[in-house]
Amino acid sequence: MNEEHQTPRVDSDSIRILAVQTADGPMGELRGYLESRGLAVSCCVDPELALEQISRAHPDLVLIQSVRGSYDGMRFCAALRERSDVPVIVIADRGEDADCVLALEVGADDFVADQSSPRELLARIRAHVRRARGCIGPGLRVVQVGALRLEPRAMTATLDGRVLSLTSYEFQLLQVLAERAGQVLTREQLLQRVGGRCDEPFDRAIDVRISRLRGKLGDDPRAPRLLKTVRGAGYLFAACDLDPSS
Repeated sequence: MNEEHQTPRVDSDSIRILAVQTADGPMGELRGYLESRGLAVSCCVDPELALEQISRAHPDLVLIQSVRGSYDGMRFCAALRERSDVPVIVIADRGEDADCVLALEVGADDFVADQSSPRELLARIRAHVRRARGCIGPGLRVVQVGALRLEPRAMTATLDGRVLSLTSYEFQLLQVLAERAGQVLTREQLLQRVGGRCDEPFDRAIDVRISRLRGKLGDDPRAPRLLKTVRGAGYLFAACDLDPSS
C-alpha cells in the first residue's frame, strides 16, 4: 500500500519551523535540507528574541540546537515550555541517554542526536505537526472520566473545571490512558498508540512524560491517585479516584 494513504498527510509547504541555534552551529546545512523539502525555516541565535518570535509568529514546531559550550539549550526549552505548548524537538551534539531524558524532563516532545539523518528528523517533524493538528493519535470524541474532560478537537483538558496546560503529546498520552481507564497499558502499548521510539531510553521517555502529567494533574508522585504505576506491567488511569461523588 502506498505510504501516503496509510496516515493523514501534512503539506510540507504549510509547516513553519523556528530553529534556535548557536552562531557557529551546524544548522545551516540542515536548514537547507528542510527548505528543499518545502518547509519554511527561520533561524534565531538569541534565546530571548526567539521567545518573542514564538509568541508573535506561532510556528508549527521549534527546533532547539543544544551544543555543549554554548548557551544552555535545555534551559531555553524549559523557559519556552512555560510560555507555549508548541511542539519542540531538541537536536544535541551528543546522543546520550541522559541528554535525551533531560530534554524530555524540561518539556521537549522529542530528541535527536545531530548525527541522525535529516530524513529521520523530517519524518519526526511531520509526525509532531500532524499530532499537534489532531491528524493522528486517538479519536476525536469527547472523553469524560469523572471530573476529567478531554476535548480532542480543541485539544483542551479540564480537571474539576481547571484547564490543564498540556503539550499535544501529553494530551494524547492522557487521552489514551483515560479512554482505557482502569486498564493497565505497557510502555510499549503507550508508545504505539501515541507515537515514539520503542528503543534505547524511550522506555524512560514514557516514565518522564507520566511524571510531567502527574505534576499537571496535581497527583502526588510518591502516592499517585490518578496515574498509577503497576510494577512490572505499566500504567493505568484510576477512574474510581476521579468520581466527583467520592
